[in-house]
Amino acid sequence: MHAGLSSRIAAAILILSPLAHASAASGTASFNVSVQVLAACSISASNMNFGGITTGTTNITDATSSLTVNCPNGTPYTIGLSNGANYSSTRRMAWGASHISYQLYVDNARTSEWTTSSALTGTGNGADQTFTVFGRIQAGQAISYTGSYSDTIVATITY
Repeated sequence: MHAGLSSRIAAAILILSPLAHASAASGTASFNVSVQVLAACSISASNMNFGGITTGTTNITDATSSLTVNCPNGTPYTIGLSNGANYSSTRRMAWGASHISYQLYVDNARTSEWTTSSALTGTGNGADQTFTVFGRIQAGQAISYTGSYSDTIVATITY
């Protein structure tokens, strides 16, 4: 009985033997690997403080603030300023129901006002770039209430 089983096993090995020695088939596929690098710009701002003024009629009072922008080399951008939280035909600082009007300018001579429809443009160089915002309280405003007047301007960089 063992002889018959042995011969059947030997026959099966002989039949399967060519399959064991046959080479396996293969196929290939390729795929792309990619990444898109997007510009990432940042903007920061310092506060503008006009200092102290007295009640009565205002004199021209100037102050400055600075904006710092950082964009990758060659990235074009624009910087816009909001009208502020107390805008009514002009930018205004408020203390309660009292207001003091002021303007923001692009230039030290304060001849080119920085409005919401005008924006400063630039091109990134990979390093911090600083821009000055020039502020002015115009002369001739009647101020009768003492207090701490303020406003909030939002500087936005678009790239």
